[in-house]
Amino acid sequence: MLLSLLPILTTSLTLSSDIAALADFKSSITNPRQFSCLFKWNFTASDPCEFPCGISCTTRSTTNLYSRITAITLDPAGYSGRLPASFANLTALEHLDLSGNAFYGRIPRSLFTLPSLKTLVLASNSFAGSIPKLVAKSSSLQKLDLSRNLLTGTVPQSLGSLSSLTTVDLSYNRLTGSIPGSLLPNLVELALRGNSINGFLKQSAFSPLQSIQVIELAGNRLEGKLESWLFLLPSMQQMDLSNNSFTGLSVQSPPVNGTNQFVAIDLGFNHIKGTLPVQLAQFGSLVSVSLRHNLLTGHVPAEYCTAKEGVGFRRLFLDGNFLNGEVPKGFFENENFVGSFGDNCLEGCPSSMVICSPAQKPQSVCMKQQHTA
Repeated sequence: MLLSLLPILTTSLTLSSDIAALADFKSSITNPRQFSCLFKWNFTASDPCEFPCGISCTTRSTTNLYSRITAITLDPAGYSGRLPASFANLTALEHLDLSGNAFYGRIPRSLFTLPSLKTLVLASNSFAGSIPKLVAKSSSLQKLDLSRNLLTGTVPQSLGSLSSLTTVDLSYNRLTGSIPGSLLPNLVELALRGNSINGFLKQSAFSPLQSIQVIELAGNRLEGKLESWLFLLPSMQQMDLSNNSFTGLSVQSPPVNGTNQFVAIDLGFNHIKGTLPVQLAQFGSLVSVSLRHNLLTGHVPAEYCTAKEGVGFRRLFLDGNFLNGEVPKGFFENENFVGSFGDNCLEGCPSSMVICSPAQKPQSVCMKQQHTA
């Protein structure tokens, strides 16, 4: 019996349907460059699970006579072509990374029906069209990165039904519409930078995100007032909402016995009016804040320098506002501090000092802003 199995084990390591899907994939790519990983895939010379690069497989055993392809990871070698629908046959595939190439066309819906897929990274290609709505059928998906493509349409509402998804990056596409009203409770990182997403940040969508650590929504068309609940998400560490159209800011003190982990906030290049919230000094782990180029008025709170709990601010960028009064002296005395108070209406902050550059606004501009504020 062992002798009868020997020809099978030596001539075919990988399941035939996996081999066919992989061969179909290679044939869809136009002119792979010599010395690239895919150029080395030779189906007549060796089995795919023995290819020198790009492929990972399961190990054969007495119960599993054939290996299954579990991962495809291509080098960024400028591969170009459309992805075939036959990817649906790779039912054991867990990881697919084709980033940094020139694949184009629509993303096949078959990718989102793969029952074992955990990681889908198609970043930095030329995929177009909308994100397939069938994404909700991929219940095992944990990481979805479709950033830096030409995708259009809206962020699929169906993303909210993927209970395993922890990382979503759809940055630098051409997406429109609003942020889905129902986001994943297990989401750790949400990145939608550089699109044309509009509307308001709704508490009903973000409050359930008890595990969220990173929110990157910079470079969109979001508007409205940033409410205090946003800064009290228990696991939040980094938030970038710069280059939008937010107009207001409300910050409450974190709970005394809370576990707030905020490290960095960037709210620069918006239209935020009002004064600097003193409560930011009460976030013990917060070390980097940018509110540059807004419409803020009033003084720089002394608490930003003297009463900062835990670790003090190491980076504080407030340039390009209409702040007045004097800069707390402690900022000038801290050699480890990096920031800017330039282009405001501050006193005693000469442009010859690095943190006071560029020069303060002309007095006439400052007086006019005081009258209109």
